[in-house]
Amino acid sequence: MKLKNLSKFISLFIIIVFFAYAAISGVNIGKVNINPMENSIKQGLDLQGGVFVVYEAQTDATGEELNKILDQTIEVFRKRIDGMGVSEPVIVKEGEKRIRIELPGVKNAKDAMDAIGKTAQLKFMKEDGTIVVTGKEVKTSEVKFDQKTNQPIVSLEFNSEGAKKFADATRELAPTNSPIVIILDNEIISSPRVNQEIPDGQATISGNFTVESASELSNLIRAGALPVEFKEVQTSTVTASLGVNALKKSVNGAAIGILLVMLYMLIYYRLPGLIADIALTAYILIIMYIYSQMKVTLTLPGIAALILSVGMAVDANVIIFERIKEELKNGKSLRASIDSGFAKALGTIIDSNITTFIAGIVLFQFGTGSIRGFALTLMIGIIASFFTAIIITKTLMKSLVHANIVKNKKFFGA
Repeated sequence: MKLKNLSKFISLFIIIVFFAYAAISGVNIGKVNINPMENSIKQGLDLQGGVFVVYEAQTDATGEELNKILDQTIEVFRKRIDGMGVSEPVIVKEGEKRIRIELPGVKNAKDAMDAIGKTAQLKFMKEDGTIVVTGKEVKTSEVKFDQKTNQPIVSLEFNSEGAKKFADATRELAPTNSPIVIILDNEIISSPRVNQEIPDGQATISGNFTVESASELSNLIRAGALPVEFKEVQTSTVTASLGVNALKKSVNGAAIGILLVMLYMLIYYRLPGLIADIALTAYILIIMYIYSQMKVTLTLPGIAALILSVGMAVDANVIIFERIKEELKNGKSLRASIDSGFAKALGTIIDSNITTFIAGIVLFQFGTGSIRGFALTLMIGIIASFFTAIIITKTLMKSLVHANIVKNKKFFGA
């Protein structure tokens, strides 16, 4: 039994050391490939440098109509930005009428804004380049379902002028089943073939659509006819050097703070402090690997939230260790004190974590931009800190005590 518990402690310690090494230097063993965290975690605009801009819709539309306008505009922006080759852009709604765009790594703000802020140009053309109708003549574009196949289709309706032009074109193209090419900003987004003349200005585009792909095409077509003007209300450029300096200072500050916390825990709580430091290392690794797998973008507020959640992880250990000390002073054995200490501390830890988690949910729900990043990091940190305090710390401490390596209560600060 002693050997089993000692093996459990050593195995868990080795696993933590392995993943710590992998996080710093990376590991490549056969099919197992773990990249260094420095290369795996996405950096936000404030760390990498780049451009952000906020556009505001100049419209009196509200509710569902306004949401449609913003959604279709976001689709157009995203398509243009993808064409620019910008990696990991952020395009989100901000407030009621605004769209926020973050372009990490972009150096020339003016060129970027000129590329994504221009009016969408939508054209329906024949293969020979003849324009049939333009976006100005598209009245509506929405997703519907085919009554026979129940498959998603895109339904189009043209205004009176567009309906006449479209009828003439489809009458000509139907006998040869030729396509009408739909072009947005000089890029082909669809090329449906004409099966029959469409005299009433109401057409459908069918194919192997999913609801998502049909919605995207519908939004892009509708965006070409969008009469709403978007005004640029805020623009800012963060230089790469400024971002690198901010990251370096933040990481250095975080490292110093965490090392001081670990040193304090080791001096004040002795052996439990050492176990808490091991668990804290595991906690930081869990956070980093979650960031990597979830493709979370790390920002300066995110680093601040990480440091805050480290404090919360330590706080949970402090509560547990103080309870254990109280039980030891009451004359209980080490094993009984550990079991009782964890049991009594659990309620307090849950209460404190839940209240902070609720605050994180509120910030994420109603915040924008970096505030949402802070909230997400904080919530991930709370869950990870609870796991490390209740599972990892408890496992390490119980396995060490049950191995009968340490029997003197002084090593536990009592």
